[in-house]
Amino acid sequence: MKFKCAAAMAACFPRPRRQIVALALLCSANLAQAADFGSVIKTVKSSVVAIGTLQKTRSPAILFTATGFVTGDGLTVITNAHVINPTLNLAEQETLGVLINRGDTQEFRAAAVTAIDEEHDLARLRIGGAPLPALVLGDAGTVSEGETIAFTGFPLAAVLGHQHVTHKGIVAAITPVARPALDSGRLATNVVAQLRRSPYMVFQLDATGYPGDSGSPVYDPDTGTVLGVINSVFVKGLKETAITHPSGITYAIPVNYVREILEMKTR
Repeated sequence: MKFKCAAAMAACFPRPRRQIVALALLCSANLAQAADFGSVIKTVKSSVVAIGTLQKTRSPAILFTATGFVTGDGLTVITNAHVINPTLNLAEQETLGVLINRGDTQEFRAAAVTAIDEEHDLARLRIGGAPLPALVLGDAGTVSEGETIAFTGFPLAAVLGHQHVTHKGIVAAITPVARPALDSGRLATNVVAQLRRSPYMVFQLDATGYPGDSGSPVYDPDTGTVLGVINSVFVKGLKETAITHPSGITYAIPVNYVREILEMKTR
C-alpha cells in the first residue's frame, strides 16, 4: 500500500500509535533531508577557495582574507572586486592567488585578474594547473523572497583558519543595492554614486555573514546551484561590531551578473 504523506500512513494505525508513527516518520524525513544537505555541502566545498596572497619573505607567507568559487571550465574563479588588492608588493614578489583546501593538505595557486566589474562588485580570476570541480550557475530570476539558501566560505579566517564554514538562511528581501541613509549627512560618496545610476536589485539574506565571507557562493541547499555571491553585511555601528554584534543581515549579488562577467573580454 502506498501513502501520499506521513499523516495518511499514520492514520492507518490505532489512535494511540498514530502520534508515535507520525513523529517517527517526520524524524526520518528530517534525517534524510539533513543527509542530503550534507552531501551538497561536501560537493560545494570542493569548489570553494580562499582568496589571498603569497609572499615568501613574510610570516605567515600566505594571507587570505576572502572567498571565491570555481565555475566554468574549472580554472575560472569568481570573487568580489573589493577584495582584490591592486597594490601588491611586487618588490617582495607578493603574488595574488587562491588557496585550495584538500583536507590535510593545502595548495596555493597563483591567479591573474582577467575581468573586473566594479559596479556589481565582481572579479574574475584565472588559475593554472588541473581543473577543479566547477559549480553550476542558476537563474537569479527564479529566486523569491522566503526561499531557503546556503552559503559556504571562510569567515574570520585569522581566527578560524582555512576551514570551510556553511551558513543557512532565507532570502528576506530583494532590494535596491543602495541602502537609504538615515539622513543626508550620512550618505557616503560610493552610495551617492550608486544612487546616480539606476540601482540594481540584490538579495538581502536573513543569514549571518562575517569578514572573510565576501565572494562566497550563495546556493540552493537542495542542488548546490549558485544563485548569488556574498558581497557585504549590514554593520551596526563600528566595523568591529560585524564580529562582536553581527546584525544577521547579509547581502548578495545575483548570479546573472556573474554570467555577464564571464562573457567580458580578458583584460
